[in-house]
Amino acid sequence: MVTALTTTMAMHNMKTPIPKVPNTTRVIAFTTPENYAARLFHLLRLRGWIPLWCPSVSVATTPHTTASLLLHLSNPNPSAAQPKPSLNHFSAIAFTSRTGIAAFSEALDEIENPPLASSGEIFTVCALGKDSELLNEAFANRICENSDRIRVLVPPIATPAGMVEALGWGGGRRVLCPVPAVVGLEEPPVVPDFLRDLAAKGWVPVRVDGYETRWAGAECAAAVVARGEEGEGLDAVVFTSTAEVEGLLKGLREWGWDWGRVKRRWPEMVVAVHGPVTAAGAERLGVGVDVVSSRFDSFGGVVDALALRWEPLER
Repeated sequence: MVTALTTTMAMHNMKTPIPKVPNTTRVIAFTTPENYAARLFHLLRLRGWIPLWCPSVSVATTPHTTASLLLHLSNPNPSAAQPKPSLNHFSAIAFTSRTGIAAFSEALDEIENPPLASSGEIFTVCALGKDSELLNEAFANRICENSDRIRVLVPPIATPAGMVEALGWGGGRRVLCPVPAVVGLEEPPVVPDFLRDLAAKGWVPVRVDGYETRWAGAECAAAVVARGEEGEGLDAVVFTSTAEVEGLLKGLREWGWDWGRVKRRWPEMVVAVHGPVTAAGAERLGVGVDVVSSRFDSFGGVVDALALRWEPLER
């Protein structure tokens, strides 16, 4: 209850209009969806900056995505000619996002018993960076009554490619991959590349729509456009995924703007991104990147990198 209240209050604070601020106070736009926004908002505030929340995508489970996951947690129709494999036919789950873990947890709430048999070979559950905090003993016990079967794997490099390397050779084993179904945007190459890399390492990746990533609509660019038209400053934009970049660009077009106009309006504006995967996606979409976090297991990395960029100017 306290956590829910804190999150609600944080959301309210993020949506509060930015007052007139001194020219020395940096304003940072960030496009992170609501699921992660409070964390980044807090880190920006700790630096004394003014966060401008412009969520360009929404991320959520749907009845369809929950049903898709449930097909792999049980075998609802064993007499079918080609039933979906239950979790016992897999050797690993690969979570590439915190939302994927939360979606899987929601699906577990829908079944009575842990879906993985108590006996059998080691079952690997993978997550990136701080997302692995969700893979605690309670989570493992919900997957299998014998938690000794569960091995949590956290790659030293918090990228999908790093996860593939950490998993090693698959030897024809199945790995369940709860990934987003992308709606209203083109799917970034991140997930297809991840699945291809797993297959190249001898795994049989099974893609499942774990949740939905959807464009947030034209309103996502409204605050940026308003600041531009009113002559207000904007010191940086922070992107934490390629979908966010595409979402903001699509929103800008709805208002008659494009990225070139944004850069002309704020030529000194810094584009900061969370990790090399997002950096590559932004560049592919025509958004030049100025700052890439070298530590991308948490949002603290991109905030620290942004502060380092400005440090010589503020001495």
